[in-house]
Amino acid sequence: VRIVDALQVNGHVVAMTGDGVNDAPSLKRADVGVAMGITGTDVSREASDMILTDDNFATIVSAVEEGRVIYENLRKFVRYMLATNLGEVLTMFLGMLFGLPLPLVAIQILWINLVTDGLPALALGVEPAESDVMKRPPRAPNESLFARGLLSHIIWVGTLMATATLIMYAIKLQTESVVYARTMVFFTLALFQLFHVLAIRRERESAFKTKLSTNPFLSIAVLGTLALQVVITYIRPFADIFKIVPISLADLIMCTLISSSVFFAVELEKALRIRKGEQYIR
Repeated sequence: VRIVDALQVNGHVVAMTGDGVNDAPSLKRADVGVAMGITGTDVSREASDMILTDDNFATIVSAVEEGRVIYENLRKFVRYMLATNLGEVLTMFLGMLFGLPLPLVAIQILWINLVTDGLPALALGVEPAESDVMKRPPRAPNESLFARGLLSHIIWVGTLMATATLIMYAIKLQTESVVYARTMVFFTLALFQLFHVLAIRRERESAFKTKLSTNPFLSIAVLGTLALQVVITYIRPFADIFKIVPISLADLIMCTLISSSVFFAVELEKALRIRKGEQYIR
């Protein structure tokens, strides 16, 4: 117990392993108590946070890695959902504030939230571990989920999405109908989300060095969402349901270029943080 206390006083995160009754106090005091499942006593197992069913210490390493991956994927999910939803909210709010016609109608918002948001977000939940996940020190137990740049990322990404989309919308309203300009907003926001999810699947590693095959679920989600977006835009019955019209190839390229800005901006953010020596992910 004194050893555990001394380590904790010096800022360490302590894991304690034990199997006997006499180990129970230190198992309880440690940040993570690990009891033996085969040879451990009932008292030690009750006092612990984790039980090794195979009594193999190597299993602890696997459990730590799995826990870190789950936590990172949770942060990625929150980062993606809040940033993209903030972009949608700001697009609608600022559009009305500046007296523009509604940038999106209800069914389009529903599609973005259920499909272009939902499918990639679910795929982020099974993103495999990054290469240096076990080389990082433990995060602080009292650390907020929004620490280490997550909150600022959400704000600037949402602002970028809304600003770029509304500028394009205002320009197109000068030469095109409201329905046509709204279709471009609809397509651009959908692409913004797909580019964003590809950029944030690795929080320190460059997306250019990450193979899509490492997470086939994300690849399927992105390509499937893109295919569905094209289908509802260019096939007449679906376009009528979603109150949109087909857009020209030139405007489609414009939507792609504008939305890809978030991908390169996130890559630049990673590079700047690493260059400054900041630990984006500890």
